[in-house]
Amino acid sequence: MHSLHCVLPVQRALRRAPLAAVSWLLLRTCRAHSNLPSAATPSRGRQENDVQEDFSSRLATGPTFQHFLRSASAPQENPSSPEAEDPPPYLTEEEILGRQRKVYLETYGCQMNVNDTEIAWSILQKSGYLRTSNLQEADVILLVTCSIREKAEQTIWNRLHQLKTLKTKRLRSRMPLKIGILGCMAERMKEEILDREKMVDLLAGPDAYRDLPRLLAVAESGQQAANVLLSLDETYADVMPVQTSPSATSAFVSIMRGCDNMCSYCIVPFTRGRERSRPVASILEEVRKLSDQGLKEVTLLGQNVNSFRDNSEVQFNNAVSTNLSRGFTTNYKTKQGGLRFSHLLDQVSRVDPEMRIRFTSPHPKDFPDEVLQLIQERDNICKQIHLPAQSGSSRVLEAMRRGYSREAYVELVHHIRESIPGVSLSSDFIAGFCGETEEDHLQTVALLREVQYNTGFLFAYSMRQKTRAYHRLKDDVPEAVKLRRLEELINVFREEASKANKTSVGCTQLVLVEGLSKRSVTDLCGRNDGNLKVIFPDTEMEDSINPGLRVRAQPGDYVLVKITSASSQTLKGHVLCRTTLKDSLAYC
Repeated sequence: MHSLHCVLPVQRALRRAPLAAVSWLLLRTCRAHSNLPSAATPSRGRQENDVQEDFSSRLATGPTFQHFLRSASAPQENPSSPEAEDPPPYLTEEEILGRQRKVYLETYGCQMNVNDTEIAWSILQKSGYLRTSNLQEADVILLVTCSIREKAEQTIWNRLHQLKTLKTKRLRSRMPLKIGILGCMAERMKEEILDREKMVDLLAGPDAYRDLPRLLAVAESGQQAANVLLSLDETYADVMPVQTSPSATSAFVSIMRGCDNMCSYCIVPFTRGRERSRPVASILEEVRKLSDQGLKEVTLLGQNVNSFRDNSEVQFNNAVSTNLSRGFTTNYKTKQGGLRFSHLLDQVSRVDPEMRIRFTSPHPKDFPDEVLQLIQERDNICKQIHLPAQSGSSRVLEAMRRGYSREAYVELVHHIRESIPGVSLSSDFIAGFCGETEEDHLQTVALLREVQYNTGFLFAYSMRQKTRAYHRLKDDVPEAVKLRRLEELINVFREEASKANKTSVGCTQLVLVEGLSKRSVTDLCGRNDGNLKVIFPDTEMEDSINPGLRVRAQPGDYVLVKITSASSQTLKGHVLCRTTLKDSLAYC
């Protein structure tokens, strides 16, 4: 029997066991079921005796059941950092160290995966690994994966096929190449990956990145290694992500993980686990460090970012009820107490008045008035809100278990625009969900025209195993119909977004410069307050910070740009001067 066939049942049995104990049992199970090498044997009986003796000797010198019980009873409130932990009893400190092996990281999917890549690299860097951007010189290749749609997973299967060739062609004189799958796909498809792709050496779910040094050490011994246990409390609060780009102007800051909404189409609760939030203090510490590094924008991240609730401070765990958007409900019992998103947003915006603050991805139910008022009042909180609708049909929204009707959503849109004049709105839509009729589709088309979003993310429905839709509903919209409806939604979105964005023509906007435009070396590119891309010529301009000087814009500079044209995705204009966020308020 292949060793990993035994690992996964053990993981399921130990879903709540501590990491060290689980890691030990995984390896012990692997070893117990692996084929042991042997010299030439004169008889089958002699071979079996040798195997039994070898197994017995290793069993006698390995951890005992009492060690497992001690690990299981250890307090878990404050997990220590990897570098402070003792190595597990089956590995030495030397084996866990990276010994300057080079790691190549590839990221797929959402912004959370970008942040997870930085977390994983921070952990590996402290264990002595080096990072490379050259695939050919890598000793370890790690893919941070996405499972939100079938297409995202197929991209990874295709990539593994390419990497298989690279692995088989690796010179014997070099260290064997190790390949790992990290993130949501590792969590969702663990058995299939290990059965289908024998060249994959390790799997690490979204809550197992602290275990990467150990998993790699196990993989180095020739075993496949896996840790896909979900956690009720892992937030990586004590792991500071490593910013690898010296020219970066912005950064992602993860504030919470997981999701409790259980929308019927969504795999996230099954790949990312239950909601849990970082302590406010650790978030503020990270934002301050980013400000000290000169970054000008942070995006607060979470699967349901505005449901943030910090229960780490006992004095705030009172019985104050949660305020939801009017007309919205939850699929779970209403939670109480803790420091909420409005408190965090207030504190983060005070760290550096010259640093822009964004957040994604929110749920429409968690936009109480105190959040909207704060966005309107603070100059450095961007006047841009992502408001995922998913459908314009109340009937489909009910099947999706979104917790609101079309009417409640439209009322929230009007309330947001009244509370935050000039706000930029973006949204998500799914075409061809289970049972969606042509009339349902037309209602979604009508919602796109009515709201007139500035930015949109539209996809055809892709059924995911484990979800409520998989168990309770039928994926009965033909693929051709899904694609036709998706194309219609995209065309309508572009048409309406062009209208919305053209209202900016003639206006002066504050733009954070990101660098050269991808399409022209004579143009610069940046983003405005509404997160739209703005293109403008790379020319000398006045410097309002140092009057009398003329400068060229650099990444991280704020500049004023007068908009001259607009499309559904991009604004163009000419630059006026370099400025600061505070000084720009007189012009914008």
